[in-house]
Amino acid sequence: MAKIVIDPLNRVEGHLKIEAVVENGVVTEARSAGTLWRGIENILEGRNPLDAQRITQRICGVCPTAHSTASTLNLDSAFGIAGKIPDNGRIMRNLIFGSNYLQSHILHFYHLTALDYVDVAAVADYKGKDPELVQVKQFIDRGSLAPFFPRYEGDYRLKKEENVAAVKHYVQALKMRTITHELLGIFGGKMPHNMAMVPGGCSERPTVDKIADFRWRLEKVRSFINDVYIPDVLMVASRYPDYFSIGSGVGKYMSYGGFELDSNPDLTKRKRLFPRGRVSIKDLKLLDFDPEQITEDIKYSWYKSGSGLKPAVGETVADRKKSGAYSWLKAPRYNGEVHEVGPVGRQLIAYLNGFEPTVKLVDYVLGYFKAPPSVLDSTLGRHAARAIEAKIISDYMAEWVLELKPGEPVHTPFEIPESAEGMGITEAPRGSLGHWITIKDHKISNYQAVVPTTWNGGPRDDKGQPGPFEQALEGTKVKDPNNPFELVRIVRAFDPCLACAIHVVTPKGKELSKFIIEA
Repeated sequence: MAKIVIDPLNRVEGHLKIEAVVENGVVTEARSAGTLWRGIENILEGRNPLDAQRITQRICGVCPTAHSTASTLNLDSAFGIAGKIPDNGRIMRNLIFGSNYLQSHILHFYHLTALDYVDVAAVADYKGKDPELVQVKQFIDRGSLAPFFPRYEGDYRLKKEENVAAVKHYVQALKMRTITHELLGIFGGKMPHNMAMVPGGCSERPTVDKIADFRWRLEKVRSFINDVYIPDVLMVASRYPDYFSIGSGVGKYMSYGGFELDSNPDLTKRKRLFPRGRVSIKDLKLLDFDPEQITEDIKYSWYKSGSGLKPAVGETVADRKKSGAYSWLKAPRYNGEVHEVGPVGRQLIAYLNGFEPTVKLVDYVLGYFKAPPSVLDSTLGRHAARAIEAKIISDYMAEWVLELKPGEPVHTPFEIPESAEGMGITEAPRGSLGHWITIKDHKISNYQAVVPTTWNGGPRDDKGQPGPFEQALEGTKVKDPNNPFELVRIVRAFDPCLACAIHVVTPKGKELSKFIIEA
């Protein structure tokens, strides 16, 4: 028996620790742990509700727009204006959010996971004059592969020319991410942490020049997605087809639905580009979704607050010395069941709803490998779903920006209520994201966020059910416990973001001092 500890696993986005027990070359038990503790929600207590969408964006610097979106929907709900968002405001929100989606998906494949499959050392003896490849070679010549580390060695299957091309695309992807930030800035003001999303709509006003500028920059990103990103995913998949059967997870997926297509005051009935719902991979049947079924368990988390609470009444009280606990993440559950969230869930649910763009692209990609939709429940399936989604979102953004109407309203006025409750649920790039608020005396009395990597990377729940990361790892064959590249490939395919997942409440006053001393 061998115990594998990978700490940290992420190249960026927080401190994720993976422990795996291997017996006879197979993972028999896995544990996923968030090892850093931060505080955002507690900072909001007693503040003006309008501070929420500004402060919650600081949960993460890679996906702040997801929190801006969820928080703004949350405030729309609490302020009673969810059904009064002007079309311009709704569309600009989608364009701002979509820009961050494209940035995030490109970042994930090229800069967070591709180097698990692409051997950057193939460029070490490059003799050509391509400036991007020359730049990479210069990094290697320094005697260090930074920023291309950490990585485990071995099992690189791409041909040398494919490796070289992929490394070039790695550098090009950095430039594409710059363009997506510029896209977001046109209507959002800046990236990270946009300033334009506000309750009631947006503070920015569309003009013909901004619309043209947005569309021109977007076309560059669309070309990259169509001509580089999707072909690269297919290339990697063709060399690693076994990863369509490695890393299957809990078998149940969930999506809150993402990208608003109308302003129905009931978020659970609002029409969205990607529909809400749940799906079982075993029979590919759609299941219902009710946000009231969401709870969070904390038996194996370093907290002593109530377990099984709904987010609207959630609480977070630290207990670093709690017996049996091993993570700062909570364990979200839907009706007591484990669910995976993310692009696979969104695209499977869209596929089963007959959403034509998803059906066409999923059938194309799976037809390329002669595989059924169920293989999306895998390591490579997560990459494929993310690439498919990037194309769909970029194509719709090209249409949405032309629907903006200069001179028409962008925002609905509002008043902060004396007391109210709100909920904002949406789909972040990494999966289902929800914000909940309680307002008393015109101030925030409670604020809770349940994020995608809490769903996917959380620990066991009160019934002992492992989380999605843990279930995807258990049963995996490991060739060499000292070089467990199989495990990092599986977990990184989820696109974990621990910055989001360990955002939870900090202690106050004497409790904080005591906590620091004990920790």
